[in-house]
Amino acid sequence: MARRRKGDPVHGWLVVDKPAGLTSTQVVSRARRLLNAAKAGHGGTLDPIATGVLPIAFGEATKTVSYAMDGRKVYRFAVRWGESRDTDDIEGKVTATSDRRPTRDEIEAMLPRFTGTIVQTPPAFSAIKVAGERAYDLARDGETVELAPRQVRIDELKLIEQPDRDSAIFEATAGKGTYMRALARDFGAFLGVPAHLTAIRRMAVGPFTLDDAVTLEHLEALAGEANAESVLLPVATPLDDIPAVALTEAEAHRMRCGQTVTLLRRSDWERLQKVSRPAGPDDVEGADPIVLAVLGGTPVALARVDGAELHPVRVLNLA
Repeated sequence: MARRRKGDPVHGWLVVDKPAGLTSTQVVSRARRLLNAAKAGHGGTLDPIATGVLPIAFGEATKTVSYAMDGRKVYRFAVRWGESRDTDDIEGKVTATSDRRPTRDEIEAMLPRFTGTIVQTPPAFSAIKVAGERAYDLARDGETVELAPRQVRIDELKLIEQPDRDSAIFEATAGKGTYMRALARDFGAFLGVPAHLTAIRRMAVGPFTLDDAVTLEHLEALAGEANAESVLLPVATPLDDIPAVALTEAEAHRMRCGQTVTLLRRSDWERLQKVSRPAGPDDVEGADPIVLAVLGGTPVALARVDGAELHPVRVLNLA
């Protein structure tokens, strides 16, 4: 007999302003307990030293996590010049030092080099798996970790301020898989001075921003008033950029049963013809586009378009 999952069927997104010192998993566990939710997961890991936007999906929202993680992310982070560390952040061991400090002009002139599609080698202390093991576990055991460089995208990068000659604060709008720790390290390499990240705050993940965020303390207070679910955002929040197609009751029933729906209405056919590109984290060029099938405004499923047919990819049980 299958083991029954404990907790209530809570559905929606919660945006937590993650505090420093906790892992993303610890924050999810605490939020799940406060909402007594049966199922939860997060949309994009933050390191323990990081603060800011941590979107947490509950219930059926967990089926849309990959779309949240694929959204653009905005970070504000501080870099210290004159020291490199093995973790590329303030928690690691010092590996090199220098008295050299870059000027503001040098820093400003560097930024275009790191804007657009760039090649970045992830930090050795990262969650990427190497032969089935996390890279950070291997690095902590003293093993040499060599991760393959990969392409990432940075849409915007700017110098915010220089509090003193030893440090600088930047803001970056970046795509999936971009490491700010690696960016700090590479800034130093480009400028000829050791460098590491000392602080980082995530300002946004896709449609989720700090304006939506609550602290764990606020969530605890709401839980005490049995009102914690009042801060949940809709399941479809990270799907704002995906075209929606309205279904009839009969079509929605078929789709909830995992069956293909053939759209015969001219209005829907014309709308489907305008969906010219894929819309999802796993899409590739030439793949069938993805739409959000809805019934009276309620999401029914993420569906793949094939001609006039809709094939359910992720059924959302919200009825």
